[in-house]
Amino acid sequence: MMPVPGSARARQAPRSPQPTRVGPPPQQPPPPRERPPQSPQGRPRRKRWSFGKVLLSLFLVFVLFVGAVWFYLDSSITRIDALPDDYEGRPAAAEGTNWLLVGSDSREGLDEEQMAKLSTGDAGGRRTDTIMLVHIPDNDTPPTLLSLPRDSRVEIPGHGVNKINAAFAFGGAPLLTKTVEQATGLRIDHYAEIGFGGFANVVDAIGGVEMDIPNEMRDTKTGIVIPAGTQTLDGAQALGFVRMRYSDATPRSDLDRVANQRKFIGALASEIASPATLLNPFDVFPLLGAVPDALALDTDDHLHHLVGLAWAMRGIGDGGVVTTTVPVTSSSAESWDPAKSEALFEALRTDSPIPEDALME
Repeated sequence: MMPVPGSARARQAPRSPQPTRVGPPPQQPPPPRERPPQSPQGRPRRKRWSFGKVLLSLFLVFVLFVGAVWFYLDSSITRIDALPDDYEGRPAAAEGTNWLLVGSDSREGLDEEQMAKLSTGDAGGRRTDTIMLVHIPDNDTPPTLLSLPRDSRVEIPGHGVNKINAAFAFGGAPLLTKTVEQATGLRIDHYAEIGFGGFANVVDAIGGVEMDIPNEMRDTKTGIVIPAGTQTLDGAQALGFVRMRYSDATPRSDLDRVANQRKFIGALASEIASPATLLNPFDVFPLLGAVPDALALDTDDHLHHLVGLAWAMRGIGDGGVVTTTVPVTSSSAESWDPAKSEALFEALRTDSPIPEDALME
């Protein structure tokens, strides 16, 4: 039957075919993010460092701190060109290592109040109150701490015969080093110098040094008095102790003074190396702060050389280090005994034990 025009069926338009979709398929929604594991209370758990990681981090921080302090100290120490260039007749390098230690009486950096406190006097110029040679052997022979009395009369290159400390006044560290090399036949490898103020500051930085004083020491020239008995010497007292020679307690004058200097260095080294000092930040940090301003080293010397010296000297006072003075012919200490002094120097050159008759207190 034909549809009746105007009917509902006739009004329906024919359906056109659906177009085919062209292009990529629709993107799928991203998968849901995984939620971090929840604690029983519903909060995300935080990552925890293991004990090993914490320990490693602390160790790295410590290493960086030590490295920074080491670099600061090594770069802050004053350096001087103390060792002479090779010259005709310079002693050849022999066994062991030789240090020249010098205590200068320079007042540089001290004001009038500090000079009065330290009883330094007001003499101008630069001289040496202390001249010591340290020999560190290459074998198991004990190290040697040798005093060269400052009044010893020796040949000073270019200046004739004079007291050995005059070499420092004439030409500073290089001429003093050359004079010591020529007089002893020992080649100097390292040099260290300390002045009045620096010496006192180092002693004060570690809280003083304990010493046993057998008899009262009263210096008739400076007025310094050090009572008898076991006591802790501060910087000013320590300086007076190592310089004193005009006293009833030092009848041999300079010979007694250099003996006291070696005793004090032994006590100072023991104090610095003791756990009570090294483990006490109130001692260690002031000491580290005092060292750069106190010491002067040769241009080729570094902190590790100084540590090696300190390690070698740790046996002073308990027989681990031989302490002596160049053998002299009289209490004035002006003339060295030719045979005994040469026997001593030869023993050092060859890392051999020093003959008993060449040792002096």
